[in-house]
Amino acid sequence: MNIQQIETYAVKLRYHEPFRIAPATSFESNNIIVKITTDSGIIGVGESSPSERVTHETPQTVIGTLDKIAPHLIGMNPLRIEQIVEEMDQTVAENPSAKAAIDMALHDTMGKTAETPLFKLLGGFREAVVTDLTLSIKKPEEMAKDAARAVSRGFEALKVKVGVDPEEDLERVRRIREAVGPDIAIRIDANQGWTVCQAIEVLKRLERFDIELAEQPVTADDIKGLAKIRKNSSIPVMADESVHSPEDASSLIRQDAVDLINIKLMKSGGILKARKIAAVAEAARVPCMIGCMGESAVGITAGVHLAAAIKNIQYADLDSDILIRDKLVLEGGARLEASRRIPPEKPGLGVTKLDGKLLGKPVKTYR
Repeated sequence: MNIQQIETYAVKLRYHEPFRIAPATSFESNNIIVKITTDSGIIGVGESSPSERVTHETPQTVIGTLDKIAPHLIGMNPLRIEQIVEEMDQTVAENPSAKAAIDMALHDTMGKTAETPLFKLLGGFREAVVTDLTLSIKKPEEMAKDAARAVSRGFEALKVKVGVDPEEDLERVRRIREAVGPDIAIRIDANQGWTVCQAIEVLKRLERFDIELAEQPVTADDIKGLAKIRKNSSIPVMADESVHSPEDASSLIRQDAVDLINIKLMKSGGILKARKIAAVAEAARVPCMIGCMGESAVGITAGVHLAAAIKNIQYADLDSDILIRDKLVLEGGARLEASRRIPPEKPGLGVTKLDGKLLGKPVKTYR
């Protein structure tokens, strides 16, 4: 079996409401969908959701990167995923979300070829994962109302975006804890928004609100700062923007800078390297979360499969498709039941129908 054709599509997906984190506010997610067709007729689907802030990519650079990569892949065996990932890395440096779309489509193809759901092929550790729901930065009283609504929908964990103003962040968390009670897990994510001193002080004052973890309190390159915060905080510290690769994970662990690692397919370059990050972390007894950027249900479903497959991926933040108004996946994909994400039992990713109007015509076709 060989790759016969690769198609790329540009999609614009609107959020239900403006989504604000410490560095910026988003109104829509501009993603690239990839379809790989084999000479046996199997079609694999993948998604890139680039972030200029995190991966230094835009939809335009993703298309440009795929323009360089795709011609090299025509005629290759789609089941030789490690070989293809190596070919992509040798052809183009960095650009992980572009490579993630190809990697995802290859894994979809593998599952369809084996006539098996992807999570079972990759390890099959669990059949569902508990996701949090992310609360965009707003005024404290508004976030408390959003938190109460999320809990009424069945969510058992909340990710609270902070990192703008330490005093206001404290008030946000206080109000949210009062609104949801003691049994809901609260995770905070500063998206690199604090200084080291601010983070140490704020986390100390947040201890009384029973915070499950604190994500990326300082800038991605401040590994010594992360280590100092971890040393001075009883709240576990999780790295996100600081970890893109297995090498990054190993480096932070050696420097005692993290209690947990947030893996994202868009940062790692896809499922293959995400599994390697999880393995590095597991060897050091560091638990992982699977997170997301602005993926539709295509990319989220891939994340759900991975989280269900791998024992050491113990936490999930797989909610971007919930926050997006435009629904690209019409049939199939991961289900949401209260706070649980359930991977499809159909072969591969189990995404069976996309919205043709949102997808439009291919931007590029490679044969």
